[in-house]
Amino acid sequence: MTRAPIAAFIFDIDGTIIDSMPYHNRSWNLLFERHGIGDEHLKLAHRGAGRTGAELIREIFGAHLPDARVRALVDEKENIYRNMFRPEFREVPGFTAFARAARAAGLKLGLGTAGDPENIAFAIGGLELHDFFDTAVGAADVRHGKPEPDIFLEAARRMDVAPEQCLVFEDAPLGIEAARRAGMRAVALTTSDPDHAFAAYAHVIHVCGDYRNVAVHALAGFLSGQNAG
Repeated sequence: MTRAPIAAFIFDIDGTIIDSMPYHNRSWNLLFERHGIGDEHLKLAHRGAGRTGAELIREIFGAHLPDARVRALVDEKENIYRNMFRPEFREVPGFTAFARAARAAGLKLGLGTAGDPENIAFAIGGLELHDFFDTAVGAADVRHGKPEPDIFLEAARRMDVAPEQCLVFEDAPLGIEAARRAGMRAVALTTSDPDHAFAAYAHVIHVCGDYRNVAVHALAGFLSGQNAG
């Protein structure tokens, strides 16, 4: 089957380009301890990877919290995360080299994350990739987090690339589902979930643990327009 050639890569951030998910999980745990929330909600927070912080806070702490209270709790949680991860900051192995190879191949590169602007800036700064990406779309830019397609569709719109010409890189099932709903093919990273978590998704063309053995030109056959999936 021939499809439109890939013109852009869209990367999630946490667990996809930086190895940050263990620190997000610990930050949720500490937030719950501070506020007397039972740790039974940790599984919900993990399964909710890809949803915005505000969406998760409302589900865990109460749907009718005032907006200001929700924002304060999100800010508290993300400050805990950044303080924990900053001394240990690291990329998912091979990402920077892979991204530079994609740029050299003429692809547009975007970020599509449920994270807040501070976390986006934190990731870009830690990777020393300032002014590298064509766009970065986060929770502040859309109405709904993943699995809704809003984040990825907005990234494609900003890059002026059709959704079917975008390849999404994700580590979470909700993000993989968001790519499907956006009409985009996807690569699944097994940094947070095992490979069988992505087995049911026909639009996933490749599953890998990191980027060290992933060839830009092989993914989706974007030069020839052939579907690699």
